[in-house]
Amino acid sequence: MGKILVKDIYCEGQTVSILTEGHRISKIASHIDVPEDKDTIVLDGRGKAVIPGFANMHTHAAMTMMRGSREDEKLQKWLEDIWEMETRLDEELVYWGTKLACIEMIKTGTTFFNDQYFFIDAAVTAALESGLRGAHSFVFLDLGDRAKMLDQRDECERKYEKAKEWNPLNIFEIGIHAPYTVSEDNIIWACDFAQRHNLKVHIHIAETYQELEDCKKIHGCTPVEYLDSLGIFSSNVIAAHCIWLSENDIKILGKNHVNIVHNINSNLKLASGYKFKFQELQDAGANICLGTDGVASSNNLDMLEAMKTTALVQKAWRKDPTAIALKQLIASATRNGYKAFDLDGGIVREGALADFSIINIDNYSFTPCINFDANLVYSAHSDCVETVVCNGRIVMKDKVIEGEREVLEQVRKLYRKIVR
Repeated sequence: MGKILVKDIYCEGQTVSILTEGHRISKIASHIDVPEDKDTIVLDGRGKAVIPGFANMHTHAAMTMMRGSREDEKLQKWLEDIWEMETRLDEELVYWGTKLACIEMIKTGTTFFNDQYFFIDAAVTAALESGLRGAHSFVFLDLGDRAKMLDQRDECERKYEKAKEWNPLNIFEIGIHAPYTVSEDNIIWACDFAQRHNLKVHIHIAETYQELEDCKKIHGCTPVEYLDSLGIFSSNVIAAHCIWLSENDIKILGKNHVNIVHNINSNLKLASGYKFKFQELQDAGANICLGTDGVASSNNLDMLEAMKTTALVQKAWRKDPTAIALKQLIASATRNGYKAFDLDGGIVREGALADFSIINIDNYSFTPCINFDANLVYSAHSDCVETVVCNGRIVMKDKVIEGEREVLEQVRKLYRKIVR
């Protein structure tokens, strides 16, 4: 892998040049001289800025196949319809759906995504071909079916062995759909497997009020308390949603340094809740990240939009315009996600992973540039993203992604296999 030299670009209040060598940022300085040969790509940064790559910490990538398929439905009906469609999933649908998701994420500045979906081999192939960094869950979802429980354990072991040959861009993790869709025995087995092999665990928790009430009736406690009684919590857990939490739940999640993923647009659209305890969880010791959830509920994978909505809703329901600071918000969409996977990325600095976006600031959204972060989050849209570098490789240059047209055509042809 060669070098990338970005000349004269705006970065945190100053104009600098940035050099990447291999997979990392090797130098940031006011001026950098390198031989401009066939192994060095030179990019002109004038009129542009560099920002860290976004980390979308909870999504179901191949759900792009279902975009707009179930609108204005009650949550239970929506879930039943989605699960019915998912019975028709196959390798081909997941491959092309994930390819489309990767295009959308690249176009909107995401360089790392945390996926929980089916047909993991197809998803990994699609992500690798797209050049994105991705964590891919082997998903446990048994609904109490004993035969399915045992089958999933066997398959998990096989997939894990196969994953040892994956490209380092792809990370194997354990996915537990939710405490109400996975049997207690399987939750314990899956988390023990993850602990033995030092794997992350990706799980939905406390997403809806109904889930909370059902858990109290069945187990006599909250979903967080129930899972804590099984001993699953640690800094290796990535917990999606966590909307319906008690004070004790917050203490448990914070004490165990759990990584919490807030998915505001999905939560709002499905009317599952909006009073996310961002500050309380962070103060308790949890690592707060942002995600989009799947396109079937959020309709897009745009992390800039997720940041803005998160900030506005936090300020609104708390009746406090100081409820969330810009630096804190941006960290939750960038380096906190990388931190959840023990990766040195989501930040533009020497030695960090070369995962970043070059955005156009020579436009109305960044004029005047009194506060760059405010312009980025509250004024700009993701069409400001022009070039994206992931792992030291350019995956989009001047808004062009190689093979994009074929992906769009394939999805338009195939989506009717699943959406009827």
